[in-house]
Amino acid sequence: MAPALLILLGAAAILQADGTPDDGCHSGPLNLCDLFFFFFPRSVSLLPPVNFTIKVTGLAQVLLSWKPNPEQERKGVQLGYHLRVHTPQDDDFELKHTGRRYEAALHRGFSASVRTILWERRPSPASRWVSAELRAPPGSPGTSAVNLTCVTNTAAGGHPESRPYRVSLRCAWRAGEEAPSDTQYFLYYRYGSRTEACREYGQDALRRNVACWFPATSIDGKGQDALAVGVRGSSLRAAIRPYDRLFALHEIDQVNPPGNVTAEMEGTRLSVRWEKPVSAFPGHCWDYEVKIYGRRRGYVQIENTTANKFNTTVSDVSRYCVVVRAAVSSTCRRQGLWSAWSQPVGTGQDEQKPWTEWLLIPLTASLCAAFVCSLSRRTGHMCTKLFPPVPGPKSDIGDLVATVNYEKGGSGETESEVLSYVAVDEEPEVLEDLVF
Repeated sequence: MAPALLILLGAAAILQADGTPDDGCHSGPLNLCDLFFFFFPRSVSLLPPVNFTIKVTGLAQVLLSWKPNPEQERKGVQLGYHLRVHTPQDDDFELKHTGRRYEAALHRGFSASVRTILWERRPSPASRWVSAELRAPPGSPGTSAVNLTCVTNTAAGGHPESRPYRVSLRCAWRAGEEAPSDTQYFLYYRYGSRTEACREYGQDALRRNVACWFPATSIDGKGQDALAVGVRGSSLRAAIRPYDRLFALHEIDQVNPPGNVTAEMEGTRLSVRWEKPVSAFPGHCWDYEVKIYGRRRGYVQIENTTANKFNTTVSDVSRYCVVVRAAVSSTCRRQGLWSAWSQPVGTGQDEQKPWTEWLLIPLTASLCAAFVCSLSRRTGHMCTKLFPPVPGPKSDIGDLVATVNYEKGGSGETESEVLSYVAVDEEPEVLEDLVF
């Protein structure tokens, strides 16, 4: 075993003497250079990169660039670079080239570090770090917009051939607690390399812009890139600090509900069909959830499917209500939000009541009528005792009419006048004391 290893190491040394590591060491199935350096490591002095800079190239976007150290010995080695972005959680990259674009919120500042490494060796030695920093933009604390939220939605329209769908964008925020009353905010969004300013704003009671509406944007309905949104401000009383944020489209996309939902009943078999939501995603990119409500005994059934139809057998004949919602499948995009439920669709018939139940209705009515009659008789007898009839006048009705004859001057005619009055008894009747 030992002589064979020595022969192998000798061959590796001969190959290294005849050519560069890339020409000899990696030409065969065995990486002889790595094997040689494993037993006889060669000391490589790595120098840090130079001219490391951070340049803002767009809304929430920077370009990180550097150059190899001019004093770095590169004969026989392939250099690489380890880039570390200092976000709340460090983000690391290993690169062969000397630059990288990066997207991040910049309103709190930005910093990163880079060092030189040996590309062909893992793990490899590394140079010391060099760092660069982008300071936070100026502005008074508490004046920037807060609680920035955005949602996107896809609608049919646009150019039928090139872009049959258009994506709208809505954003809202609140004014900073320390923002003066004359503060005015302005919103911008960037998707890819295109940046647009808002033109339709909603305002608060102080007439400050706190909402924005883009009826159509350059956002791709099936896009995977992040959406950058920034809010700038101005005031005559203070410097307003800017605010920017990155949104993942799958997290803010307000998916449309399925369309043309229909439901049919054949006996106890329920069939539901629908169309995919209005979206740039094709039909195979959808997950659906079907919810069926039954009027009888609070029946609820929930099912998931990837097809645009669903069949089931219900337990009994009744009236059912069906709703469907949708979400983009993880096979086409990262799992996002569910849509709203579709408009309810009813199907089926109310179950006919058996004849025994119908018989109870007139029977119950008869019992109620008998009870009311019995109660009326008892109540009438009691009322008679409590409130006997008022006695009529004792005088004869003829006494109520009196004829008065009187003569008019210059006339011999006699006129009659009827006078009506009520005779009053001398003593009112007294009610007997009743014991209940």
